[in-house]
Order: sequence, then structure tokens, then C-alpha cells
Amino acid sequence: MPDQALHEVYAIRYAHCADRKRAGNFLGGDERDELMPLDYFVWAIKGRERCIVVDAAATREAVIGRGRQWIGSPVEGLAAIGVDATAVGDVVLSHVHWDHAGGLDFFPAATFHIQDREMSYVTGPCMCDAQFNAGFEPRDIVRLVERLFERRLEFHDGDWSPAPGIEAFRVGGHTDGMQILRVQTRRGPLVLASDASHFYEHYRSGRFFPFIYDLRATRDGYRRIRELSGDDEGRVIPGHDPLVMARYPAVPGAEGRVVRLD
Repeated sequence: MPDQALHEVYAIRYAHCADRKRAGNFLGGDERDELMPLDYFVWAIKGRERCIVVDAAATREAVIGRGRQWIGSPVEGLAAIGVDATAVGDVVLSHVHWDHAGGLDFFPAATFHIQDREMSYVTGPCMCDAQFNAGFEPRDIVRLVERLFERRLEFHDGDWSPAPGIEAFRVGGHTDGMQILRVQTRRGPLVLASDASHFYEHYRSGRFFPFIYDLRATRDGYRRIRELSGDDEGRVIPGHDPLVMARYPAVPGAEGRVVRLD
């Protein structure tokens, strides 16, 4: 594969939830009464000429308001790898829950990429149900509509490619328009699963995170993750698992904040 289609990939941690128990991370609960914390990330895909960011994080106010620990701005995390957030041209939104699409203003020059079905989902009748709308902030949806009228919101219907060596796939499940990415790197393809699998354990075991739109689509998404990764866990990056920070090397000067995945 040509070098221009190979990318550096980084996970940037911006928040943490320390007191989450296993029962809160699995549909139907869990018999083991122990802590299972969550980390919150954005991901950066660096090519020779540009950086594509995956997800837009949340604001400090939203993180603290929902009882999580603020680690630091993703803008600072991007700066640690030489990326100016104000110059980022493209942000792929895996989905638009509060912790993935609340920081649109961090990227004032970006076009945001979203699945058609995600926008229909978050502006449609499902949002009349508290079970579904609890993961969204109305102001984030309003800002997405504002970006639409600024011609800074681009819709996709199914699988698509943001750039050579990067592919996006709609899997649904967690939300109706949930999308994941496969990125070509020097060590092979990496699958940025985001919340299609919150933890490694979810897709490995076939169990579900309790906040879910479509059980069958989530299970099909697990199968897609395995297919895209060659069933190699070392090539899968889940959405909220602290193991990511433990398994990959820290970027010097950004220890505890940024790790390199490729």
C-alpha cells in the first residue's frame, strides 16, 4: 500500500468515570460487584497532508454536569501530537451522544460527517422516549442543524471513505447511525469501534452495553468488527475501555492523556 494511504492513529483521553460498576456496563447487570471505570476519547488519524478527527468529545461543563472527571481539553491533546484543532478540516462523528458530539466548537473550521440515519434518529420520534433521549443534549442537536445551514455538515448513507486508507462503515446498534472506521497503518488495519463496542469485553463476549437502540444490529456490528480486524483484538480500539491507555505507548509529554495506536 502506498505510504500516503498509511496513517498514524492516536487516542486522546479527555474524561474519566471512576465509580462505574460492572452492573452498569452490561444489559441485565452483572453478578460481579466490582468497579469497571470508563474513559472518554477522541481519535486522531494523521496522514501526510492532513489530520482527520473522529468524534468531537464534550465540553468541560457537560462532563462535570454528568458526574464525570474532566481530564483535559481534546484541543490540548491534539496539540501534543502537532495538530491545531482550529485547522482540522474534517471530523467524523461516530454517533452524536453527548460525549461524542458535544464539542463541535472545538473545531471551528471543520466539516462534520454523519450518517443520514443518525440525524433522522436524533430529530425523530425516538427522541420522545426518555430511554433513548437520555444520551443526547438538545443543544448539541441544535448545533448540528446550525452546521448544516453553514454547509459544514455532510451526510453519508452507509459505507464510505473519508480518504485513501480510511473506510467508514455504518453498523447501527448503539444508535441508528452508529459508524466505525478501519484505518490502514504500518502495522496493519486498525478498527476504531467507538461505541459499537464500549469495552473489549462487549464484542468478545457478545454481551451488550445497556444503552442501546437495536440489539440485533449491535450483535451484527460485533461480527463486522471481527471481520474488519481479522478477528485480532490487537487491531480493535473500543470506545471507552481504559485498557487502551494501558496497552499502547504514551506520547511523550502527554502521559495519561494521549497514546499512539499504530
